[in-house]
Amino acid sequence: MSLDHRLSAEHEELRRTVEEFAHDVVAPKIGDFYERHEFPYEIVREMGRMGLFGLPFPEEYGGMGGDYLALGIALEELARVDSSVAITLEAGVSLGAMPVYRFGTEEQKRRWLPKLCSGEMLGAFGLTEPECGSDAGGTRTTAVRDGDEWVINGTKCFITNSGTDITGLVTVTAVTGRKADGRPEISSIIVPSGTPGFTVAAPYSKVGWNASDTRELSFSDVRVPAANLLGEEGRGYAQFLRILDEGRVAIAALATGLAQGCVDESVRYAKERHAFGRPIGDNQAIQFKLADMEMRAHMARIGWRDAASRLVRGEPFKKEAALAKLYSSTVAVDNARDATQVHGGYGFMNEYPVARMWRDSKILEIGEGTSEVQRMLIARELGLSA
Repeated sequence: MSLDHRLSAEHEELRRTVEEFAHDVVAPKIGDFYERHEFPYEIVREMGRMGLFGLPFPEEYGGMGGDYLALGIALEELARVDSSVAITLEAGVSLGAMPVYRFGTEEQKRRWLPKLCSGEMLGAFGLTEPECGSDAGGTRTTAVRDGDEWVINGTKCFITNSGTDITGLVTVTAVTGRKADGRPEISSIIVPSGTPGFTVAAPYSKVGWNASDTRELSFSDVRVPAANLLGEEGRGYAQFLRILDEGRVAIAALATGLAQGCVDESVRYAKERHAFGRPIGDNQAIQFKLADMEMRAHMARIGWRDAASRLVRGEPFKKEAALAKLYSSTVAVDNARDATQVHGGYGFMNEYPVARMWRDSKILEIGEGTSEVQRMLIARELGLSA
């Protein structure tokens, strides 16, 4: 029996559709949004109409009835052209809607998922805090039960999709009690946008992802109904670990797309750019560099698709997700650096897509778990935990 890594007819049709959308709709416009640090509402609305935000969710909640492999395919094709658009989709699905789908009550799913799946509304995941990034167990935000309400106080930072005009909710992790050994019990609570005391700061000034929305959030005596608890009280830490495992597969697909986009742009440029009387692509030094870039992107694609396939089949995938995320983010940075070198001085000009890709690549080694955290997870899965 041989392995077949080819996509199904349905997945290949999705890939072609998103590829066409990325090149025909996203590519001509996104540069201007990026330079203005402006969120591309028009493009996001179109993605919603295409059903991209509902890809991995059942039709009964307004989804497309697809799977995580389908989501990864869409993310890779979008990121081949632009990562701001891709991360908006990734965060909207993996961090915004997925916690509600995985852990929400039937009432919560019916209330929130249809609009999240249609792209009419974006959700965000309030996990990271100013003093605890990788150490999410050190959460300081608190939620105290007061009758039929939770009262939330604290601050979250680097939260994607949290301050757009269409953001509808943020799922916040907060300490809701203490275990017998003194360790915090962390729970997840849905906070609707516009709730009194919930303040969204101005957008960050970022190195990259300039057409995506990233903000700091603060909660000052924010009151929400007790029914807004997402999943079991005290299980928020375990919940977000599951969400991050899945999210790493999605980020790996996005990083692979960026790596492949660097190849696409560099091959095109190497054929068009002439030096010393011939295309620079005729030079073996350039050919070898492009061959290495293609190798990296190809292997990254195999990695994230393997992790996604395991996830879809219900098999353990934590190690494979960490491997895919670690490798794909590393090669995204490598390919972005090499693409800039191939383009020479033009690679330093923002009008060229590779300049965006260079600026966008580094965060992939940080977000959804740093490269150091991925290595820690891999080592732990190998039985090397301290």
